[in-house]
Amino acid sequence: MNQQILAIGQIATGVLLSILVLLQQRGGGVGVIGGLSSQFYGARRGLEKSIFFATIFLGAIFIALAIISFLI
Repeated sequence: MNQQILAIGQIATGVLLSILVLLQQRGGGVGVIGGLSSQFYGARRGLEKSIFFATIFLGAIFIALAIISFLI
């Protein structure tokens, strides 16, 4: 039963982590397609900063769940 809960937690965390990674916009944009790469990187602010920290937090949870499921 505990292994099933850990597996469901890993799947849910993995899906959320994938979504957060895809939501981040670093170095992308329409200009990159046409060869116009603007390499301006500013400071993270607002929602972008929240998404960044949520990604780090979920990544740590995912790694912790993987280690726990390995040890059980």
